[in-house]
Amino acid sequence: MRQISLLNFINALKLRATGFMNELTEKIIKNLSFYSKKALIQYRNFHYLLKPVTLIKPIFVVGCSRAGTTLIYKTFSQSKHIGSLNKETHDFWAELHPLTERFWNSHAIEQTFASAIDKSKVSKYFYTQTGQTRVVDKNNQNGLSIPYLYQLFPDAHFIFIKRNAGDNIDSLIHGWGKSNEFATWSKNLTETIAIEQGKYQQWCFFLAEGWRHLTKASIEQVCAFQYRTMNEAILVAKTLIPQHQWHEVAYETLINQPVLEFEKLFQACNLPFDEAMKNHCAAVLETPYNTFSEIRVDKWKDGSNQEKISAILPTLADISLQLGY
Repeated sequence: MRQISLLNFINALKLRATGFMNELTEKIIKNLSFYSKKALIQYRNFHYLLKPVTLIKPIFVVGCSRAGTTLIYKTFSQSKHIGSLNKETHDFWAELHPLTERFWNSHAIEQTFASAIDKSKVSKYFYTQTGQTRVVDKNNQNGLSIPYLYQLFPDAHFIFIKRNAGDNIDSLIHGWGKSNEFATWSKNLTETIAIEQGKYQQWCFFLAEGWRHLTKASIEQVCAFQYRTMNEAILVAKTLIPQHQWHEVAYETLINQPVLEFEKLFQACNLPFDEAMKNHCAAVLETPYNTFSEIRVDKWKDGSNQEKISAILPTLADISLQLGY
């Protein structure tokens, strides 16, 4: 019995030692990765000072929040032929042109704000962070700033993903319940937010002209407003962009045939769609990015927000028709 107890004790020590070594190794790898990345960024900063570069044919993913923009962005970020920060860049754009410049009226950066200085700052930021001169970018607000982005980069490509109003609004409503994730930027708003009789007290996703009229509205009214204003802004901006630089896809089509639809998008953006990307896209829905529930179409119809959405959908008939729904 003593021998068994001693063996058990020794085995327990071995397991602890193994666990400790694994943790230590993991920490060392993380530290090496962190400092290597930091050194690369410093080197690129130095290189940029000697020989400035300009982004070439950047790709901007646009669409209403919760329409599938993350699915597009994260998939394109898997390509070895393009640079990506693998995160939303709203902080960068907000520092470049703070909301205070526009009195917190809208996240839209006006076309008139575009300048050679902005182009240089944007190019430097993405180049030093990724080491690439062609990049993909995405954040909740870019759809309101397409004319500005196009003015900065006339060769830019835009990927617009649209989603049916019912499912998009359903996902927006769920998102408004996660203010720690989608309202981190809005803590300095001076207005009191009391949506749904105070249930939601922080503004989520993005600001568009007219938002102040909805600080005490119902949650479905707010989400319908965001769905309309974002998609209307994108459709208006679409007329400015050359056809070969504008690419649209419906969320419903994308999740039905991800390999085929992503291949079309990659080819349209002049990016190789190799075997590795094909395999990634074939399995992309198995490990979804930032979803609140299973991936399927019309799930709002049997969800907790069904009554709210049924009541608000008629007010969106015109924009839904313009989007092809």
